[in-house]
Amino acid sequence: MAGNVAASADRGEVKPSDMRLVIAASSAGTIFEWYDFFIYGTLAGIIGKTFFPADNPTLQILLVWAGFAVGFGFRPLGAVLFGYLGDRLGRKYTFLATVILMGIATAGVGLIPSAESIGIAAPILVILLRVLQGLALGGEYGGAAIYVVEHAPAKRAGYFSSYIQASVVGGFVLSLIVVLSCKAGFSAEAWGGWAWRVPFILSLGLLAISLWMRLKLNESPVFQAMKEAGEISGNPIRDSFTYPGNKKRILVALFGVAAGLTVIWYTAMFTGLSFLKGPMRVEDTAAEIIVGVSALLGMGFFILAGHISDKVGRKTPVVIGYALTLLLLFPIFWILGAAANPGQAEAAKRAPVTVVAKGCAFDPFADKQASVCGRALGELSKLGVHYTVVASVGRVAAPGNAVGQPIADGLEMAIGGTPVVVRDAADIRPLLEARGYAFDKQIPPVANIAVIVGCLLALSALSGFTYGPVAALLAEMFPPTIRYSSLSIPYHIGTGYFGGFLPLISSYIVARTGDPYAGLWYTIVVVAVALVVALWGLRDDRDTATHPATFS
Repeated sequence: MAGNVAASADRGEVKPSDMRLVIAASSAGTIFEWYDFFIYGTLAGIIGKTFFPADNPTLQILLVWAGFAVGFGFRPLGAVLFGYLGDRLGRKYTFLATVILMGIATAGVGLIPSAESIGIAAPILVILLRVLQGLALGGEYGGAAIYVVEHAPAKRAGYFSSYIQASVVGGFVLSLIVVLSCKAGFSAEAWGGWAWRVPFILSLGLLAISLWMRLKLNESPVFQAMKEAGEISGNPIRDSFTYPGNKKRILVALFGVAAGLTVIWYTAMFTGLSFLKGPMRVEDTAAEIIVGVSALLGMGFFILAGHISDKVGRKTPVVIGYALTLLLLFPIFWILGAAANPGQAEAAKRAPVTVVAKGCAFDPFADKQASVCGRALGELSKLGVHYTVVASVGRVAAPGNAVGQPIADGLEMAIGGTPVVVRDAADIRPLLEARGYAFDKQIPPVANIAVIVGCLLALSALSGFTYGPVAALLAEMFPPTIRYSSLSIPYHIGTGYFGGFLPLISSYIVARTGDPYAGLWYTIVVVAVALVVALWGLRDDRDTATHPATFS
């Protein structure tokens, strides 16, 4: 596996007009493909009601996020399959295949009858289509990123490939734009009944545009040079794990790069959106517009970070982004929550909720809670109300209940220091509203919206500096002959499992603790591990190029 011809090809010059076409076609295809993948998360609420009906609202949303995670869970398998094809048959035709598979699978979600019509077959079909989406996405990113990097001048690879990273955000923004446009174009009744399917079916049109653009592209010059020189790997999957030093490179790419950047990005986008629409009670359309505009503005941080990485090396912006995330993530969300729903924040300070939960369990995965106590805790979780659990009975005594006497048929709690006994979960909301809590959807004042946008831009900056340089960083870590496989496998394991399961795990943590901010600890732990691995394993070489393995 000499790689000499491929190494020299990496330094080849590409005409500016050809480079613009490479970036435009690769970025557009990436936007469309991520649009297909993210439209599921954007419409999570409707998908839950249509395909995953349940009496427990928490279970319903967990099932939706489980379906979301399934797509990510199959990304590594797609990475293996399409990585092999990309290293054996070429970059161009491999990511043509992935975009076709993604478009067909996404349109299929919009055509599945509801669970009310076909029963259990509905969620099964949704999960199967999510599997196909995961397989497709497992091959897409590696192909697009490598294709751009292998065309780019060596000292501008970070800048040019950062457009691929920004395109992932573009897919999220496009999903919001299409959803908002469709909601505005249809009545509320039509939207809730059938029109929500339109964004899924529109993916067929996006597929046609993406295919038209990508068919105009030529094969990567690096792959062409390898093919002419007879340097194509006979088994790129095997060679990815036997090439000298590559096992370490894969581990660093997985735990030090992919896992960290992904949880930051999903926290910035999906956690930010669900946080506003859920516990902060921001009106759905307003929340989507705010997050969409913020994400669109924040795309510039990805380009900036890629450009900076060409000057200072790939490692520096990534490590700085990780460190700042550990310091700023909780404060940003605290400010975000206070600005999004100041009345709720004030009510929580003025009338904190304390729950005596000895012998009381809330199971987020149960269709129906076994006790009044469990149903009451579920109601608090659904309302997004932070509650503190008291370990022993009697510290908060209800009227008529002796200290230390358990309550078998209800939940003992205190609101602002006033003890109450809840015997029906439906009683909780009126009790809280009587003490200043408000649960109707609302639109924050303009000044507060400006603060929210600022917080979301701060999250975008953290994401941009950890994500922007990554296409160039990963491509430069691996030899050209096994680059597609070696890059795709750790990237999609990291993003598929650490990132794809983030909404599910963080939602579960929030449901179990009653703290709307508690799910952020998952992000903190993953990023802390990523920072340690990145400091240990990444080189900060300012003269990196895309020929074999500048990583050591």
